[in-house]
Amino acid sequence: MVIAFAMTMFVSCSKGLEQVSNTAFSVNEPGGVAEDINLKYTDSGRLKANLLSPKMLDYSNREFSFSEFTEGINLYIYDKDRNKSTIISDYAIVYDKTGLIDLQGNVMLSTATNDTLFADQLYYDQAKQWLSTNQPVTFRTGGDLIHGNGFDSDVKFEEAEVLEINGIITLDE
Repeated sequence: MVIAFAMTMFVSCSKGLEQVSNTAFSVNEPGGVAEDINLKYTDSGRLKANLLSPKMLDYSNREFSFSEFTEGINLYIYDKDRNKSTIISDYAIVYDKTGLIDLQGNVMLSTATNDTLFADQLYYDQAKQWLSTNQPVTFRTGGDLIHGNGFDSDVKFEEAEVLEINGIITLDE
């Protein structure tokens, strides 16, 4: 009698747990939430990057997983000589499978050499280390301020190109 009762409880509990696990977690909800992020990436004891963000939503529970930074990011990237480049945006989303980062809203990228890009949206392909957008941009390089509709460049701005240039202003030094 006791064994029959225990078996009945075990079977009914296992079905209940299965139902709870199926309904308690929706793929439309993030699998995790992190707040006040201060993530440092080092390689061989050298700081290479530092990501700061008030909030990150982790959607690794989806087939096409991604991380969403709904309150923006500040990202500092350091080269081998410890020169710092800065990337700031109001919103960012990182797609895990493609390695593509979509930066949106008041995007500003400034290099250690003071080249600075301003855009409403900017894509960064991590594998190719390539930046691009088809949105309006302002690019400050050397003594020039260049306005255009689109931008393509490597991460060091060695191959930087403003597309559909609207105007160039030479700044006084």
